[in-house]
Amino acid sequence: MQRALGIKGDVNICITSNREIQSLNWCFRRKNRPTDVLTFPSAVPYVAGDIAISLEIAAANADQLGHSMDTEVKILILHGMLHLAGYDHEIDDGEMEAKEAALRMQLKLPVGLIQRSQQSAGGTRKNRERRS
Repeated sequence: MQRALGIKGDVNICITSNREIQSLNWCFRRKNRPTDVLTFPSAVPYVAGDIAISLEIAAANADQLGHSMDTEVKILILHGMLHLAGYDHEIDDGEMEAKEAALRMQLKLPVGLIQRSQQSAGGTRKNRERRS
């Protein structure tokens, strides 16, 4: 993923709890709830950034969607890596969605976060938000 997105430098991935990711979400976004994935670009040389993933939400999503937790974590990492590469689905008119879909196909991953949020646009967005 890193090579395909042209991300240079180390990417640190923290698999954590809902409690910890909620704390990060509050600290950096002022949203007092857990979320599935947060991305933190770095200004440090040779470090591209950090990705934090809630293992509890990943497990719940995997169960709900009928795939393995490993697959769900890969989907969340891909989403975070796209943000580290500079994509922002909230403002880019579908560019990130297209890139995510192409990489998911290449990596043989099922439905991604952007597509899920569009499918549930009329319903609730259970425990999902993204950070660019």
